[in-house]
Amino acid sequence: MVASMAKKARPTPSAEQTAVTIERAARLYRMLHLIAGAAPNRAVIMRRLKLDVRGFYRDLELLRASGIVVDVQWRRYHLRSALDEALGRLPLPDPRLTIGECLVVARGRSTAHRKLRYHLDRIMGAKSASRRA
Repeated sequence: MVASMAKKARPTPSAEQTAVTIERAARLYRMLHLIAGAAPNRAVIMRRLKLDVRGFYRDLELLRASGIVVDVQWRRYHLRSALDEALGRLPLPDPRLTIGECLVVARGRSTAHRKLRYHLDRIMGAKSASRRA
């Protein structure tokens, strides 16, 4: 009997699980602008962003893990949503803020404020973070 050598599928990391450098965030930003304005093929995107094939597909996978829908038709890539909506989902590099700075920034009523307070609650405990915010 021959043992199967099939590879196990690795789960795709979510955008929140993937650390994004400033350089990669800038490249993803440029990629979104490229595919929002026209429908370039892979070679054009790779040349403009100075990517190899592996880097191209890794960036494409991160965009999709972030909830950004990129369609491929006739080997051309295009953004399904509006550019502003896609940019709203693009991961941001860690701004290296302190908890004190986050407490100041978390004051507010928007979705972004609530998201930051949620993370502070997880770190500090719900009662202490809510009292300080």
